[in-house]
Amino acid sequence: MRRICLLLALLPNTLFADPPGLVPQLDLGIPMNGAEFEAYATGKTLYYAQGGTIWGAEQYLPGREVLWAFTDQPCEYGQWYEDHGAICFVYEGKPDPNCWLFYQGAGGLIASFTGGSGLLSEVEQTQEPMKCPGPLIGA
Repeated sequence: MRRICLLLALLPNTLFADPPGLVPQLDLGIPMNGAEFEAYATGKTLYYAQGGTIWGAEQYLPGREVLWAFTDQPCEYGQWYEDHGAICFVYEGKPDPNCWLFYQGAGGLIASFTGGSGLLSEVEQTQEPMKCPGPLIGA
């Protein structure tokens, strides 16, 4: 028995890691419902990061309207709605919704995309409106 324990201790930790392609499940608690999300976000501009890199910002307007922009990209107008516990966003010219589960974390919101892996974390919030550059004007 002692030899088996010693052998197991010498094996690389990668043998016990999750198989490639699987993301470990995180216990983030219960996702916010539409009313909770609306109460938290309306009137604010929230900045989100993934893995420490700023990903984009979204301004939450009254009436469940939003203004979204990836970092250094043009702004997109849209709306959000609740669907089976997820908060779904549709933007002008893009009819397919993007649905997220939002959780209240210690430092702000944590968003989990329902169509894939990865988490976004709120890294800043302000009451200031987003600054959306106008269209490029060429000569």
